[in-house]
Amino acid sequence: MTTLTEAEAVDGLRDALGLLKNREQVAERLLVSSAKHSFDPDKELDWDAPFEDGKWFWPPELVSLYGTPMWQRMSEEQRILLSQHEAAALASLGIWFELILMQLLVRHIYDKAATTAHVRYALTEIEDECRHSKMFARLIARGDAPWYPVSRAHLTLGRLFKTISTTPGSFTATLLGEEVLDWMQRLTFPDERVQTLVRGVTRIHVVEEARHVRYAREELRRQMVTAPRWSQEFTRVTSGEFARVFSVAFVNPEVYTNVGLDRREAVAQVRASGHRREVMQSGAKKLTDFLDDIGVLRGAGRRLWKSSGLLA
Repeated sequence: MTTLTEAEAVDGLRDALGLLKNREQVAERLLVSSAKHSFDPDKELDWDAPFEDGKWFWPPELVSLYGTPMWQRMSEEQRILLSQHEAAALASLGIWFELILMQLLVRHIYDKAATTAHVRYALTEIEDECRHSKMFARLIARGDAPWYPVSRAHLTLGRLFKTISTTPGSFTATLLGEEVLDWMQRLTFPDERVQTLVRGVTRIHVVEEARHVRYAREELRRQMVTAPRWSQEFTRVTSGEFARVFSVAFVNPEVYTNVGLDRREAVAQVRASGHRREVMQSGAKKLTDFLDDIGVLRGAGRRLWKSSGLLA
């Protein structure tokens, strides 16, 4: 009996984007990139420098209330304070996502040969995510805004998801957690209106997350071609539901209370904001286009993605 190599097993397989790439070749390239372009935030960033007066902690156009009637009534000082709290809330959310991602990656490689480049890169990515989580935690601790945990319901849903998720479902959720924030951070790190420390954090995250996105996209493409039909359909539904959770959890409503705003009114104005809807859909567009191409956005899953507000 002849045993096929992984490369031989997928030879000739394709999806809407073309031939699938060899898993080992992709991982080898990412390992080389990791060796050249990885950072130690504790050494790269000046954590002791004071924050600069009048500078934002997140670009104002990306703050949830931007352009709303409530925003028009706020002072510049209160707007900047809200940006600081939303940056802390997003960093808190990022840590939650990365803790889930690390567990999903460990599950993914649990029964795979540790000597493969694919597994070695997964371990490298877990190292990256550990540093990112510590970096985000240090950024929160450095400022005056608190830690913003996700709700108990979302904590429970996260535990459930990482327990029952299929492999393609895991990589879809990984991309959802990474690509919307990545889009926002690519607007943040070159923005001179933003605090230097925040720009430094986002720059490191963008550079290293580019590898993570490539790894997840290539593996998800492979999984949506080779996984059983039930797994593909389960992935469509669970990813749609996770998109709904993500869109709700993206801004913790406690930020409004903590900067002296009426929480109920703020939440209502954000939900009604056409600008905010455009921001979230723009942030998700590269991802939703990709997911559409590889067959994730179909049926009930597509309807769930639309109800999340991330898909136009």
